Amino acid sequence: MEVTLNHYIVLSVILFVIGTYGVLTRRNLIVVLMSLELMLNSCNLAFISFAYFLGDLTGQIFMIMAITVAAAEVAVGLAFVVLIYNHNNSLDIDILKLLRG
Repeated sequence: MEVTLNHYIVLSVILFVIGTYGVLTRRNLIVVLMSLELMLNSCNLAFISFAYFLGDLTGQIFMIMAITVAAAEVAVGLAFVVLIYNHNNSLDIDILKLLRG
């Protein structure tokens, strides 16, 4: 059996749905950040699979840019996580509503 573009796209959609479920249902801030990364990596998988099957490097360039953005997102997100935990001793998202000025 040959692996086609449809297989990669279905896998990408499944990973995106799992990430969306994690963002919408979880209350722990670290799990939400991991779910966001899963969604971003599912998009990267779609970019790479389109680039491979179309024989174009544009998808790979977009993937490299997305990984760069993901690295910056993780750095800023983890800095916020550390600050929130030091301030509240919890990573529950509901506590963030109390931080409104």
